[in-house]
Amino acid sequence: MRTADPGSPGNYPWAMTTALITGSTAGIGAAFARRLAADGHNLVLVARDTKRLREQATELHDRHGIEAEVLTADLAEDAGIESVAARLGDRRNPVDLLINNAGFGNKGRYLDVSMADELRMLKVHCEAVLRLTSAAAEAMRERGRGGVVNVASVAAFVPRGTYGASKAWVVQFTQGAARDLAGSGVRLMALAPGFVRTEFHERAGMGTDNIPGWMWLDADKLVAAALADLARGKSLSVPDPRYKVLTGLAKMAPRNLVGGISSRTGRKYGPQ
Repeated sequence: MRTADPGSPGNYPWAMTTALITGSTAGIGAAFARRLAADGHNLVLVARDTKRLREQATELHDRHGIEAEVLTADLAEDAGIESVAARLGDRRNPVDLLINNAGFGNKGRYLDVSMADELRMLKVHCEAVLRLTSAAAEAMRERGRGGVVNVASVAAFVPRGTYGASKAWVVQFTQGAARDLAGSGVRLMALAPGFVRTEFHERAGMGTDNIPGWMWLDADKLVAAALADLARGKSLSVPDPRYKVLTGLAKMAPRNLVGGISSRTGRKYGPQ
């Protein structure tokens, strides 16, 4: 029998049964889906690609015997946000853990990216996170239990472009909401990963050849560390000692120096 680790279900302060994951078909979202399914939790899988969602749901159901619900939604559109918010607010089929993972980056510096693309990114990173967190937290507070993980980035601590600014908003919003809901039984945590080998950079057309090998993180290990931090009641998780050091230095260093370093390491819109 496997010994429970700090991020396993037996160590959560609530009996978690269903998790909803946005951006579930790739990268960090897929790693959360694999881990939570392996731990025996039913899932609501959210992404734009119905075919990939159905394939993922079938695989996780067949491998782990859990129920995997598919919800196709584009979180850059009001209709998509509203459909996911409605599912989070369903009191008959409650969601016990929300993973706000959906996100993307735009290639290019400020003013090189179209305003339409910038606003679309802010819609996904900020408005969708606000609305979905609120829908989930309201229902969870009524039950006195639940958790929300909002995926940000270590780019939140680096003054570099609107991507980093949007992720800084995620961190500040999540930590503020966590304080407001303290004692309610609802836990909120911002997750700030570094560079993870996912489809993120490829979709944004960003090269990764100039990123040192030691800066890359394993998505499955990242998720395990994040769930352990959530179980411990943290409101911010930087799930790797290397990035803990880097973010600590970034907070202490002059902002113009940090921005210059991030430019030389190729962080146009940051890691995820």
